Amino acid sequence: MGADREDEASLDRAWDQARLVLVDEAGQISAVDGSPAVSAATGARRSDDIYLGAFEGIPWFARLVREIDGETITWREIPVDEADPLAAAVSLVRWHGLAPLCERCGSATRPAGGGARRICTECGALAFPRSDPCVIVAITDADDRLLLASNAGWNRNRVSVIAGFIEAGESAEQACHREVAEEVGLRLEDVHYVGSEPWPMPRSLMLGFEAKAIDTRIQVDGDEILEGAFYTREDLAAAVSSGQLVLPSSGSIARRLIERWLSSC
Repeated sequence: MGADREDEASLDRAWDQARLVLVDEAGQISAVDGSPAVSAATGARRSDDIYLGAFEGIPWFARLVREIDGETITWREIPVDEADPLAAAVSLVRWHGLAPLCERCGSATRPAGGGARRICTECGALAFPRSDPCVIVAITDADDRLLLASNAGWNRNRVSVIAGFIEAGESAEQACHREVAEEVGLRLEDVHYVGSEPWPMPRSLMLGFEAKAIDTRIQVDGDEILEGAFYTREDLAAAVSSGQLVLPSSGSIARRLIERWLSSC
């Protein structure tokens, strides 16, 4: 309780200079004219307001609301320069919105530590938000063409690189080999890590890789992936310019992997 009181005092001091963003249970962010509606914190701080940390020297908080009155934007539409605090906002708000029960005794939990954790109201066990690791891999062939595929859940002209969740007992590199074999039937070599990105829908951490295809005989699974093909830089530029293909949103790790390939020639 002493630690909680100290935390509360610190949070109250941060609140006086803070910015506040509203997020609903579905992860939609309050917006004005297509941009996140991040405003100065006013009134009293609520006990369930979530402290996101300091961003560019300014404290940020997020607040869960059941329904946003007015315009909203999704996680994929946020500005790149505000991605860090807003990714945390969406991820933490959605986690707290689930009000998970204690994994030790099954009792109710409440927010603690400014929303960084939850504490069991009965046994005092702490729970922390979880990140599910995923891999996303840009695959090129011997002619330096890039593999792009269309997911069954997307519009048919939208394409991206291959991605999937890491399964229990796998390394990230093993997941790259398995996911690519399952979805497009290719074998890989020279798999190497590039970078990562939080993806809070629902609570993923995307680990980006590049790899070489040993062969080019694409066999899509027909379930998750409907189409896949290798593209030269010229073919891809023409297809995007004509509207035949749509690439992932700017700022996403998928787009960054594609742009790394585009600029590597």
